[in-house]
Amino acid sequence: MYRGRHETPEENADRRWTELMQEIRVAQTGVQILFGFLLTVVFAPRFPELPQSDKVIYIVTVSLGAAATGALIGPVSFHRIVTGRRIKPRAVVWASRLTFVGLVLLLATLGTALLLVLRVATGASYVPWLVAGLLVWYLLCWFVLPLWVRHRHTSRPHD
Repeated sequence: MYRGRHETPEENADRRWTELMQEIRVAQTGVQILFGFLLTVVFAPRFPELPQSDKVIYIVTVSLGAAATGALIGPVSFHRIVTGRRIKPRAVVWASRLTFVGLVLLLATLGTALLLVLRVATGASYVPWLVAGLLVWYLLCWFVLPLWVRHRHTSRPHD
């Protein structure tokens, strides 16, 4: 029995582009809210009192957030610039790569943001372990589980 879609390469690219834009909307919203919040932290009255190590974590976090924002908004600009050039299948591939990079950068941003916030909130020595555990959770949810399912699906014959 044939499994799959009966679509032209152009239809496939259109569908994949639509699906990618839906996925990006979720990630873009999260990264934009987080990045907007991060930009305001430096103006908080308590910021000058932070130890230098926390200020460095803040700078790294803001930089990662800016990079994630760029990567996750990049596919929109990419699409706008290449529209009408009949290269959508290649555009989908590059936009997908940008999205993946954006997700990795978002993961790093979340990790450093959690480290900073939990260090300031508690000052506890367990904070790096807690953040590491949360990062492992993100890695499992975002990458390991989907890759595992993909591997299981592609390594077994279709039912």
